[in-house]
Amino acid sequence: MEIVLIAFIFIALLLLIVWVPFFKKAKENNQSKQGLRDETNVVLYKEHKTEIEKDYSDGAIDEESYQYLLAELDNSLLQDVTTTEKEKNKVKNTNHFSVLWPIFLSLFVVSFSVAIYLKQGTLDTIIATPMASTTNQEGLQSSEAQQEEMLAYIKGLQQKIDTNSDDSKAWYDLGQAFVGVGEFDLAIHAFEEVIRIEGEHADLFGAIAQATYYRNNQQIDGQVQTLIDKALVLDNNDPSTNILLGMHNFISQEYAKAIEYWQRIIDDNRQSVNIEALKEAVNEAKRRLGSEVNQTPSTAAIDGPQLNLSVSLSDDIMVQLANGEDKVVFVYAIPTDGQRMPLAAIKLMASDLPKNVVLNNSTAMSPQSNLSSVSTVNIYAIVSKDGGAGIKPGDFKAEVQNIPVDKTETIDIVIDSLVE
Repeated sequence: MEIVLIAFIFIALLLLIVWVPFFKKAKENNQSKQGLRDETNVVLYKEHKTEIEKDYSDGAIDEESYQYLLAELDNSLLQDVTTTEKEKNKVKNTNHFSVLWPIFLSLFVVSFSVAIYLKQGTLDTIIATPMASTTNQEGLQSSEAQQEEMLAYIKGLQQKIDTNSDDSKAWYDLGQAFVGVGEFDLAIHAFEEVIRIEGEHADLFGAIAQATYYRNNQQIDGQVQTLIDKALVLDNNDPSTNILLGMHNFISQEYAKAIEYWQRIIDDNRQSVNIEALKEAVNEAKRRLGSEVNQTPSTAAIDGPQLNLSVSLSDDIMVQLANGEDKVVFVYAIPTDGQRMPLAAIKLMASDLPKNVVLNNSTAMSPQSNLSSVSTVNIYAIVSKDGGAGIKPGDFKAEVQNIPVDKTETIDIVIDSLVE
């Protein structure tokens, strides 16, 4: 009740401020010099008449001129009186109009006050606001405590790195922590440091792809796609990369594609992966897709072109590799239009050769870019000198050009040349 009373007093003061000047001005107008001009006209009239009469008595003007000048003087006085009356009427009209502005201003003050009250809510709501603020403050304090805990964890990892800059585990954990707090550029730097220490690995490219993906507001641009391609060429079943692709497609409501990527990880059954959580994610995607839980998601993945390859080493290359450690072999197909992103890829070891393999849509880099999206491909088989993806000097390679994707015969691919 006290607040309402204060509000009424405040409004009353505003209205008083609005109306007082108006009444004051009206009073001044009523007491204004309304007869001043009339009095002046009469004085001038008498002075002019005295001068005319003096001139007539002195013989300066004749009778005719005397009568003419008196008539003109009388007409002049009459015109002045008429003009004064018009101006009085004009003042009255102006004063009548001026009363509108305090009326409108008063209506505005009252209406605005009511609108503010309705917008802010009832008195109970206004009083309850501090309680809501207190609740929000408690939540904020809890969030700040968690943030301080994470910052302390990050600081501890940085101290480990200061002690040993080649501590790859500390760098990796630091990268994950930075992702957790939204510092994606720092996370990418940390993962790149792990690559510097341990070399190129699929999970590291996958981790950088995830950080870049989040930095890009969950968009897969050219940079993210390049990282994904590198990771999948190294390991087509890399969990971090396939989880990212599954999540991206799930968010895009492409549930069948999400299931395909997540199921690939489940089938691989690596100990470092939370398989049960992925199964729940797959079941949720199936529920949204409207399919049965026990449907096989990989059926659609193996539909489409099937390129049967027989991959082997030439005798010369086999001799050169015989006395060294085993090398990674990448076999992949790319479009013939100049694009370098693989449409399908698998990874082998040199010790596995010769070997018959199949490139199909289940070995695609992404659902949008697979063998079904083109009519012809170029196929490469690369023995990597350092285990990294791509064709680099010191690698051994084989290539066959312009292969129709619907070719059913087995294609012989013999790795027999050195990349200069």
